[in-house]
Amino acid sequence: MTDISAAKAKTGVDGLDDVLSGGLSRRHVFLLEGEPGSGKTTIALQFLLEGASIGERCLYITLSETEEELRESALSHDKEIGDQITIFELVPPESLLDADQQQSLLYSSDLELGETTKLIFETFERVKPHRVVIDSLSEIRLLAQSSLRYRRQILALKHFFSRSDATVLLLDDMTSEAMDKTVHSVVHGVIHLEQLAPDYGSERRRLRVLKYRGQAFRGGYHDFIIKTGGVAVFPRLRSIEHRSGFERTILPSGISGFDDLLGGGIARGSSTLLIGPAGTGKSLFALQFVEPAIRRGERAAVFVFDEELGLLFSRTKAMGLDLEAMQADGLVYIEQLDAAELSPGEFAQRVRDRVASFSAKTVVIDSINGYQAAMPGENALILHMHELLQYLNRQGANTFITVAQHGLVGDMKSPVDVTYLADTVILLRYFEAEGRVRRAISVIKKRTGHHEDTIREYKIGTKGLTLGEPLCGFQGILRGVPLFVGDRQPLLQNHDEDGSHS
Repeated sequence: MTDISAAKAKTGVDGLDDVLSGGLSRRHVFLLEGEPGSGKTTIALQFLLEGASIGERCLYITLSETEEELRESALSHDKEIGDQITIFELVPPESLLDADQQQSLLYSSDLELGETTKLIFETFERVKPHRVVIDSLSEIRLLAQSSLRYRRQILALKHFFSRSDATVLLLDDMTSEAMDKTVHSVVHGVIHLEQLAPDYGSERRRLRVLKYRGQAFRGGYHDFIIKTGGVAVFPRLRSIEHRSGFERTILPSGISGFDDLLGGGIARGSSTLLIGPAGTGKSLFALQFVEPAIRRGERAAVFVFDEELGLLFSRTKAMGLDLEAMQADGLVYIEQLDAAELSPGEFAQRVRDRVASFSAKTVVIDSINGYQAAMPGENALILHMHELLQYLNRQGANTFITVAQHGLVGDMKSPVDVTYLADTVILLRYFEAEGRVRRAISVIKKRTGHHEDTIREYKIGTKGLTLGEPLCGFQGILRGVPLFVGDRQPLLQNHDEDGSHS
C-alpha cells in the first residue's frame, strides 16, 4: 500500500508530472478541461491506473460513458482496468425494460441534482478511494440549470472531498459558455487541453496549466500526443536547466582545405549552420563530421526531414561514407521525420532522448526548412531553435543544421533567419567561370575562434568533397551572384583523379 501522505500523486502520464513539478497535490480537487476528443478520458484513466499500480483504491464516476466504453478505451492502450478501480455509472441503460440492469445504472436526466450528488457521496463512502475521477461536469451543469446552483454544487463536492484523503480530478468538456469560469475559482488547479487542426497533416495537441495553488509549475504550452499506451506530454525545453561540464576542444572534419577554412575545425559544444541554395551539398558537409566523431569513439544522431533514407544511404556510400553500416553497428542513430505528423515539442524531445540515452555528441538536423513546417509560426521556430541549440551546446554536443535558400542565384531568401543563433555560419554558393557552373564555400561567422575570410571552390565527386585553394578574384559574393574575374589557375580541374567528370 502506498503512503497517501506523500506530497504528490503522480499522474502516470509521461512528461505531465514534469510540467506539474511532480504531480497533483494530494487531498485536493483539480480540473482537467478540454473539448471532446482532446484526451481527457485517456489522461484520467492513466491517473487511476497509476494509483492502482501502487496499491491505491480508485473510483471512476461516469455520467457520460458506460463502463464497457471505459474498459474498451483502456484496452485500446494495451491496459486493463483491474479490481482496484471501481467504475460507477450514472448513464441511461440501453433498455429501460431490461430487468438485469445493475442498480447503479440510472437515467441521469430524470434525477434531481441533489439525488445525483447523494449517489456520488454514497459511492465514495462505500469505496473510500484515494483517487477519484468525475466525468464530466457538463452533465452536472445541465442538472443545475443555473450558474449559481452549479457553483454551489461544485463547492459542495469540493468541501465533501476535502474532508477525505482523496485526490480528485474533475473532467469538463467545455460545452458551456466560453466565459464560464465557475470551476476555475473553486478548484486547486486547472489543466487545459487543446486540439488544433492545421491546414495539412494530423491534429496537434497541446496543454497548459492555468492554475496550481501554492505550487510552481512549467508555464506556457506543452505539446502532447495520444498514442497506443496513452498520452505522452513533451515539456517545453528550457536549456538553462541543463548544464554539463566539458572541455571545448577543436574537432576537425578531416577534409583538407575545409579545416583550414574553419581555422582548424569546429569547437566542441557549438552549433554550425550551413546555408545555401538547393544542390550545393549542405547535407554532405554536415555529414562529414559524423565519421570523425565515430573514430573518436563517440556516437552521432541524424534527423532527416527532406530526403528519403534509401537515397541518402546510397548517395553517401558512393562517396565513402557508409551511414547504413554505421547505423547497423549502433554507432549512428538515423531517423526520417514527417513534418506534417510531428509537433515541435515532440521533435525536441526526440533529440533530447538521443543525447541522453544514446549519448550522441554529434547531431545533424537536415533541414530547418522541414522543421519549420512543423511550427505554428516563424517566431515560434526561432524560440524553439534557440532553446534546442542552447541545450545541445550545454551538453557538449556539436549540432549541424542546414537551411535551403529560395532560388539558385541572385537575391536569395531564407525561410527564416537563424544565422544569429548559430555559432558558426557556412555559406555555400554557385558561381560561373569558363562556361561552367561551379560551387564556392566561405565561412562568414565563427564565434569560437578565427577562420579564413577567403572563398574556396569545392567539388562533389566520387572521392567525396574536395576543396581548392583560396580564390581572390571574386566579385558579387554577398549579392548572391559570385563572379570570378581572377586568374584561372586556382580553379579546380574539370575531372576527378579517377578520370570521372565532376
